[in-house]
Amino acid sequence: YREWVRPVVTGVTYQSAKGEHVEIRGSEILKNWRAVVGKAGFWDVSLPEAFFGDYNPYNELIYGDWFFPNNPLHTGEVFINGKALQEYVTWSCKSENGQTIITAYFGDLDPNKEFVEITVRPSCFYPAKTGVNYITVRGFHMSQAATQWAAPTAEQIGLIGTNWSKGWIIEDNVISDSKCVGITLGKDRASGQNVWSADMSKDGADLYNEMILRVINAGWSKDNIGSHIVRRNKIFNCGAAGICGSFGAAYSQILDNEVHDVYTRRNFYGAEMAGIKFHAAVDMVIKGNHVSNSFIGLWLDWMAQGTKVSHNVFEDNDYVDIFMEMNHGPYLVERNRFMSVFSLRDWSEGGTFRKNYFAGLISRAPQDRVTPVFRTRSTEILEVKPIAGGNNLFIANTFADGKGVQPVRPKMHAMDQEDQLIGYGLSIYRDAAMPVMSRRNKFLGKAQPLKK
Repeated sequence: YREWVRPVVTGVTYQSAKGEHVEIRGSEILKNWRAVVGKAGFWDVSLPEAFFGDYNPYNELIYGDWFFPNNPLHTGEVFINGKALQEYVTWSCKSENGQTIITAYFGDLDPNKEFVEITVRPSCFYPAKTGVNYITVRGFHMSQAATQWAAPTAEQIGLIGTNWSKGWIIEDNVISDSKCVGITLGKDRASGQNVWSADMSKDGADLYNEMILRVINAGWSKDNIGSHIVRRNKIFNCGAAGICGSFGAAYSQILDNEVHDVYTRRNFYGAEMAGIKFHAAVDMVIKGNHVSNSFIGLWLDWMAQGTKVSHNVFEDNDYVDIFMEMNHGPYLVERNRFMSVFSLRDWSEGGTFRKNYFAGLISRAPQDRVTPVFRTRSTEILEVKPIAGGNNLFIANTFADGKGVQPVRPKMHAMDQEDQLIGYGLSIYRDAAMPVMSRRNKFLGKAQPLKK
């Protein structure tokens, strides 16, 4: 099926028939390529605007808050025999005289004899309106969507997404080749759309705090939003994130997913790239996932409270396995294996870390930005305050020393600076503003304990 499924009725199950291989693609097959005279291996095709309908991803640039491209990038993509080509490297596009012209390099291959597809839809499965609740999506292969950047301050449209609803189950699917994000459990459009890009005279953190109030006033609570289950999916080849959500993932369970090969091209910079990333991870369970080669494994950004991260495996994530940013807690990180060269980046407080294996470096940095603290099991704000740092408990963890080699962490954008407090083990917490407790931990090689 080459379509965008837009559910409108609450409580419907979409499921592939037993024993069937059912695919939903956001692309179309493209023939009628013409060899470019004088340029061996290059071909082009001209398409009228009517071919695309109301969405032309070759006129649509990737855009949004905290997105910093090296070059203007389109949401569209060109595939040959199932493999994506890279814009500026092997394909380009332009519009003239009411036509979209795509030029691509296919080398020795004849695109009219091969299987060439181009993405034409912004999603494969996403409701056009908010509040379509209790949808189950099970057993599909979904791929090749021209998705837009999913900033936390915008409507977040993924290859599959929930669009500000409650109680979805997304399970046993294969989700791949999204230009930006695979699964979104995200924010609505009405509460704001890329507000920082619209007014960069203000600090982005201040604008996000203003948005938090708008979202709460619009009904963000356990009664109305979140409580989704995302489990046993295979998610890969996504340009920015495998799974993400701002506000809309609260009270959800992210279970036993395989996420890999995310943000591998590195053809832009930004602040939303991870295998799994959530803003406002309130009372969530993130358990049993395997996240690899995804830049950042798990990124909990702002307001993680009451959330449990357990029994996950993270490896080959070259920025960091888990990034805790702007959270007051409490939250629990338990029985995980952090196997990459950077294990933990801690810009938060109020965490309990129990029975984890940390193979790599740990860094931390207090934050003067402010973020809310909620009433327990609620989205009601009690206070707003900065991150002093500390107030963590480490119990029965094992800290290795990465063979004693301190690698260089790649930058996510030009403003990204390495934390000054960085090392193996817990020595970086010795001067934390709030108390840090350490009990029954093991330190291997050059990894250092909390106390000298």
